[in-house]
Amino acid sequence: MLLAHPNAPVGVERLTEALWDEEPPRHARTVLQGHVSRLRAVFAQYDAAAHGVELLTQGAAYRLRLPETLVDAHRFEESLRLVRRSADPREVVAVLREALGLWQGPAFAGTVHSAPLEAPAQALEELRLTAVEALARAYGQLGDHGAAASVLRTEAAAHPLREPLVAQLMLALARAGRQADALDRFHRTRKLLADEIGVDPAPVLIDAYHALLRTDAPARAHPDTDAPTDAHAHAHAHAHAHAHADVGNGTARPPAAMAHAAAAGPATTPQLLPRRPRGFIARQDELAALDRITSAAPGSIVTLTGSAGVGKTALAVHWSHRRRADFPDGTLFADLCGFSPTPARDTRAVLREFLLALGVPVERMPGSPAALGARYRELTTGRRLLVVLDNAVDSEQIRPLLPGGDECVTLVTSRDRLDGLVATDAARPVKVGALPAADSTALLAAVLGPEPVAAEPEAAARLAGLCDGLPLALRVAAARLATRPHRGLASFAGELADEQHRLDLLRAEDTGVAAALGLSLRHLPEPARWLFHHLGPHTGATLDTCTAAALADCPPLQAARALDQLAAAQLVVETGPRSYVLHDLVRLFARSLAPDHEPAGLLRLLDHWVQTLLAACAAAEPGGEPCCALPPGARRSAEIRRFADRTAALAWYSAERGTLRAAVEAAVAAGLHDRAWRLVLLQWPLIVWQVRDGWVPLLEQGLASAELDGDPAAQSRASALLGWVLSEEGRPEEALTRLERAPDLAVRAGDFAGEAVARINLAVALMRYGDRERPGGLLADALALAEREGLTETVTLAHQHLAQHLLSVGAAAEAAEHAARGLALAAPLLAAPRRVVLRTLHGEALAALGRTGEAVRQLHEAIREARANAYEEGEVAARSALDGLPEPVWSAGARGCSPLGE
Repeated sequence: MLLAHPNAPVGVERLTEALWDEEPPRHARTVLQGHVSRLRAVFAQYDAAAHGVELLTQGAAYRLRLPETLVDAHRFEESLRLVRRSADPREVVAVLREALGLWQGPAFAGTVHSAPLEAPAQALEELRLTAVEALARAYGQLGDHGAAASVLRTEAAAHPLREPLVAQLMLALARAGRQADALDRFHRTRKLLADEIGVDPAPVLIDAYHALLRTDAPARAHPDTDAPTDAHAHAHAHAHAHAHADVGNGTARPPAAMAHAAAAGPATTPQLLPRRPRGFIARQDELAALDRITSAAPGSIVTLTGSAGVGKTALAVHWSHRRRADFPDGTLFADLCGFSPTPARDTRAVLREFLLALGVPVERMPGSPAALGARYRELTTGRRLLVVLDNAVDSEQIRPLLPGGDECVTLVTSRDRLDGLVATDAARPVKVGALPAADSTALLAAVLGPEPVAAEPEAAARLAGLCDGLPLALRVAAARLATRPHRGLASFAGELADEQHRLDLLRAEDTGVAAALGLSLRHLPEPARWLFHHLGPHTGATLDTCTAAALADCPPLQAARALDQLAAAQLVVETGPRSYVLHDLVRLFARSLAPDHEPAGLLRLLDHWVQTLLAACAAAEPGGEPCCALPPGARRSAEIRRFADRTAALAWYSAERGTLRAAVEAAVAAGLHDRAWRLVLLQWPLIVWQVRDGWVPLLEQGLASAELDGDPAAQSRASALLGWVLSEEGRPEEALTRLERAPDLAVRAGDFAGEAVARINLAVALMRYGDRERPGGLLADALALAEREGLTETVTLAHQHLAQHLLSVGAAAEAAEHAARGLALAAPLLAAPRRVVLRTLHGEALAALGRTGEAVRQLHEAIREARANAYEEGEVAARSALDGLPEPVWSAGARGCSPLGE
């Protein structure tokens, strides 16, 4: 690393990155200092200072001071600069043979594999091949075509897809009298290109092949170029005739482009696309969007953006192959390595690659970035090209590579949203999301074969879900299964379900979900990386700024800015204002990065959920008494989600049910039982609303945590709620076992509110099972307790169930009185369902007393309010009671009431 940057400071961070491409050891700086000490000892042993060599420390960096002529790579580069200025082929041969003699193997052979070392190594290798090609040309100018072919043959064997080199070898062989060998080399290379990367030969190879077919090709070859002079003349004539034909059709190429084409060489049709991806699945919506945008707006720029591993490149290449015929002037493709283990591609290198493909000879390549860009825009003007820029890191990397032609289409893929390109260049974004379930299983079938998926369809669907519909994860999972066919889909899905090992299982050699996500994270600003490292303890997919702030223990505004950066990088998905989705694999990756953050972060998260649940309870059941308070020592969140009304609160409860269940499991696993039972009990508004929706396991866990926490009040409330749910599920013996214990537990805890609720729930269950004696006393005691403690909501609830009980035993007058008293307390601030039930009971009691007119009015009002609040069960009960009245009375009553629009 120091020799690759002679006489320049190289920072400790850069050296660390070079030595440890993945996770550095804990004491990396100490290890570096040890290396430096040993290097200095070696320098001292060989008296390096006498030769001007010294290893210096500069702050947090090291600098290797030395005369650059001592570095063989520097001498090699100087030799190349020298021969560029020489017109004597003999001097060129002598200098280049000496320069190439400095090479003793691949650049940086024997060092570690890391991006900071591989980039300069690749650059040196490119210079070496350039020198080899220049040496062969010099031999050709001297007429020694056998020597030229010998020099090129070795490199063509090592780089069989380097088409300019193969073309030069073909011509050298032909000029050496080995026409058959030259033609055989072309056909072998053409087959290799088709088999390996799915492309046809480039124009440079086609031109050489056509030259070989001419019997006099060797005799008429220009001494200074790789192609015969008459072939160039033929191409120029063809281009000239084509330009005149265009003028006749009213579509002449601009004069500047024509003039430049004449100066730069023959116009070529580049075809740089990689081969068509295998096993490509669906993406019909995205393909249709690409078709629609590019058809409606010639010259459009389209961005395909999405998270790591979602299949952006495959989609871009698939669409490009499908629409290849729409771009008669060719296709340019470049991997910009924006999110890659190797450094991002230099714009100048990409422009040179594009200009070579467009027919600009190496010797006429512009030098400066500005000149390269100008020549590129000139050559693309007036042409219908497709330019695919894959894996871009940001908008700035893309802009210099945008073509100049109004008929060119540019397709960009990136993990970044590229908002800047949308703003400045009117790019049209197309979002690439996770595959739907059916397409995910189809991808598994495409990789594994249809038989295993058809044999275990449920396991395949589960496996696809555990992979988050991410094509990269699905392909890695399929690769693991394909190499271990005895494992089976169900068995592997069971292994993937373990969150501790899921990311490890979704890795195959150097490919995997964690590696792809790590590359995304590396390019983020520091605030976003910092927040991401704190997201691991989160227990669900949905995430808002309040929750993120609690996890990271930072102000909500800071969390909001970081989340926006994460969304721009596609690590979270923005679903609304301050609302995001964090997919499981991304969350597990965050957890793997900072396991030390998890205990404190989990505690902050659980306390935040408890506070949010208290707010949701207050909105869902206004006027109700909270069933618990914050646990001792709870950390108060900086900001809590606000709920506009009962509907909003219930919608949130329903959406977060899975997240809250996972939070309970995490609390139990961490031994935080005082948080666990609170997270269970505070979901009671949704439990009551959707009582037959499988709540028993959760409530049993809540009761177990309350017992482990030693809190009798919590045990009472958990028993009362669990017993009521069991009763609703038709499990009377289990229900009564729980309900009978609840009042005594509340008495032991001194929880009068809990005692009142426990007595009401026990009374309701006894009523359901035909007990006509005990419920009245239990409800009367509950009413007295609630009135004494000023618990308005519980008083209202007691009146409701007393009215129901009294109706069942024929005490209609008392039932009507309790219903009326309950209605008087159930002001509009309370939940509407309570008023609907009380009105229905009041109407039934009035009807039993013969006061049918009043009964009809109450029942109509109950129907109206139930409908207004989407309380279908209440509307059905009220309508049933109304239908039970005599028809004439019902009709007369209806005429005297507010119309229902029926």
